[in-house]
Order: sequence, then C-alpha cells, then structure tokens
Amino acid sequence: MQLHAFDPQLFRHHAEIAIARLENHLADTSIRGLALTEPAGLLQTARNLMNSKSGDIAIGDDKKLGAILDLYIKTGIQVHSPGYMGRQFSGVVPLAGVVDFVSSIINQPSSFYEAAQLPSVAERIMAEELNRFIGWAPEQFAMITTSGGSLANLTAILAARNDKFPQCWSQGIGAVAGQPRPAIAVGDDAHYSVCRAAGILGIGEDQIVRLPLNHKKQICPQQARQTLADASARGLRVFCLIASAGTTSTGAFDPIDELADIAEEQDIWLHIDGAHGASLLVSDTLRHKLKGIERVDSLAWDAHKMLFVPAMCTLLFYKDKAKSFGAFRQNASYVFEKEPDIYTEYDSAEQNFECTKRPLIMNLWVLWTLYGPALFAEKIEYLCDLALHAYHIINAQEDFETVHRPECNILCFRYLPANLQASNYPDFQVAIRNRIRGDGKFFISKVDVDEAGALRIVMMNHQITTAHIEMLLQEIRIVGQQLLSGHTR
Repeated sequence: MQLHAFDPQLFRHHAEIAIARLENHLADTSIRGLALTEPAGLLQTARNLMNSKSGDIAIGDDKKLGAILDLYIKTGIQVHSPGYMGRQFSGVVPLAGVVDFVSSIINQPSSFYEAAQLPSVAERIMAEELNRFIGWAPEQFAMITTSGGSLANLTAILAARNDKFPQCWSQGIGAVAGQPRPAIAVGDDAHYSVCRAAGILGIGEDQIVRLPLNHKKQICPQQARQTLADASARGLRVFCLIASAGTTSTGAFDPIDELADIAEEQDIWLHIDGAHGASLLVSDTLRHKLKGIERVDSLAWDAHKMLFVPAMCTLLFYKDKAKSFGAFRQNASYVFEKEPDIYTEYDSAEQNFECTKRPLIMNLWVLWTLYGPALFAEKIEYLCDLALHAYHIINAQEDFETVHRPECNILCFRYLPANLQASNYPDFQVAIRNRIRGDGKFFISKVDVDEAGALRIVMMNHQITTAHIEMLLQEIRIVGQQLLSGHTR
C-alpha cells in the first residue's frame, strides 16, 4: 500500500503552501470583481493539471499543487475585495476558516453526540447565547443547525404541516381529502426556496397564497387579512405563514409583530426566513427591525451571511422544543437509541434531515468565544450604515434613482441617463451588470423590482468605503454610455 499521502509531515508541508497563498490573498486590498472565465478553457486547464498516469500516485508535486490553489483563488468571487458588492455570502473572519480547516481534518459528523462531542455542546451553548436576543423561555425552545437556509425553511414548514395536519406524515397529503386543502402564505417577494418547499411537501404551488406588499416591499398586514380570508373562501387552510427578515431582493423586513397577531388569531404557524437579516438581532441599534421575534414559532438564521463564517452554517430555532421533533418521525435502530441517556440528550438527528452533517457550529462558537458579539455587531452596523450612505450618494446624482431606502445592507438602484430611451433598451440595467461583471473590477448583482430591472449592491465587506461607491457609479456611467453608443470591448 502507498500511504504517503497520509504522512503528517507532508500534511504540514501542503498546509504551509496553502496558508502562504491565503495570507497573500487576504492582504490584497485591490479592487477586484469576478474574473469570469470561459468554461471550456477552464475545463481544459483543470484537466491539464490532473495526474495523467492512471494507477500512479503522485508523491508530491509542489508546483502542481500551487497551480491548483492559484487557479482556485483566481477564479473565485473575490469576497475580501472592496470590489465585491454582489452577493449575500461574506468574506469570512479568517479564524473561522482556520477552525473549518481543523473540522475538515478531524472529520466529526455532528448529528450525534458520540461522533462530535464538543460540537454538540457548542451547539447548545450558541443556542443559549443567541436566544438572549430572541427572548424565548430558556428551557422551552430548541435550536438545530442545518446546511443552508433552504433546508432550514423546508424543515420548519414540514414541522408546521405535521403540527397542523398530523395524519400527513404517515398517510400522505391525500389524507386530508374532503377537508380544506393545506396551503402556505408567503410575501410576494419570498425566497424561491419557500416555493420549492411547497412542491417538495406535496402542497403544490397552486396552494401558495401570496400576500401583497406595501411601498416598502414588506408584507402589508391589512391586505394580508383579506388575502387570507379569500384563500379560506377558496377552500384553502393556510397552516403556515412565512415572513422575511431581510428579503433577498431588497433586504426588506416584514412587520413581525403585526403578522404574529394574525397568526395567533387564525391558528397559523408563523415562520421567519431570517437567513440574511436575523443577524441584526445582535446589534442594539438595529434589533428593533425584528420587533416581535419572540412571538414566532420558528426562525431560520444563516450565520454564513451576516455572522461572517464559512458556508454553510444555518441555525433553525423553534419556540416550542417539543415541536422541533415534529418534522421527522422515524425509528432507526442503527442510530436512534431506544433508551435516552445523558449523551443522546445532545443528539439532533431526530430533528433534522441530515444524518452525516459537518460540525457547522464550531466556526461560529470559536469566534463568539474569543471575540464575543461585539465583533459581529460592529461590522453589521458599519455595513448597514454604508448602504445608507450609498443611498444618499446615489440620490444626489441626476442620472441615477434609488428603488428603496435600505433597511439593512442591500440597496437597489438604476442608472437612467438622459439619452436612455427605456422602450428601446428594456434590459439596460441587466446589460450594465453583465458588462461590469465581465470587466472584472466590480461584482454587483441585478434584480427585478416592480417588474423592471435594477442594479443591486450588497455590502458585506467592511473594507468598502464611500470612495469605492463613487468609483462604482463612475464605472456604471462609462459602461452605460458604451452600451448606448454600441461600443463593445
């Protein structure tokens, strides 16, 4: 057997090669967007780096390893650069990357205490720490980790369905035949994962009740009442209402307190998709945007967004611990214990879909242990303030318009020069975004707002300043005028 690849000294040598490159990467504060590479060329480059002799084990090719790492870093989104303003995943606190590196080597799947003792305990600690900002009864709530907000939303909706329609788990959705059809209600700007959940759970997209939005792109409680009444008249039983704390499109925060009133009156499970915005809870100055959070039934919270840890790390909270076991109901003698003990009390496999799961919580717990909540609150507040500064800067430009006033760190706007005839160039904003992405200096995103294209920036990097925003606007002007004149690069 050739086991040289497992040699500890070789591991250290390879780690040092990687760390040197990552150190240089983090030290580079230049303005970089996305070096979007033609796929066929990248495919060929990657193939050329592979070991061409099948059956042979490469003993150690530092040059090839370096080339692979350089290619990996070069072709990725430059999340640590001031030019990165495009997505909701973050440049991580470097220490979290170190912890993730350790987790990758020791490889402790964390759904069972016996396989991941410290992660299981850390998950309990972080649940208690973060619940201080939510406000539920300490002994009655529960938190589990999942690999992403989409899975967390799906799990919570499944728990809600089984709570309101307990026969569905064993008998299927057909068991409610002859009764009002199970339905979910969402804001008209809800994340697509919520709509996917309806299909996956057999509820069906036709049973998604879309709640109207107000001018701030929030669910309008007054119109929601009428929409829910109309749904009931159509033979639907809305069992779960999903609201957002920081929508993907514009970063809007739905009025949780008012929606909680409706949910309580109509016996509806209230779930908050707080994948992006729940992190504002750790800030004394921003927490008010989630007023009423203590009244909801469940909450999805992505730490890999605004708590700046590596993806994935999503926290799924339940107000009622007993209901956290309602999503899944199985017996499996090879993993589940018939007689609970002090160890199985920390198992989470019965509460989540994943059996083998990375120790997601470790990256967050170590940062929280060493830095405390102040690290996160300070950066979140800076990023939200930066988006507000960008709003004022853009509003002061005659050739730009903002689409909304930012509630967090997401801002949508449009470039509308005097020589633009929108009817002749309806996809102008998208074309600007694509050209800027191709140029590789800035990385921004796009979104449809009120059925029209808009440019979208997400402030995730504390190294971005108002000077970078001014530079971006000038770049947009240059690109926009090139497009209008038919100039190509």
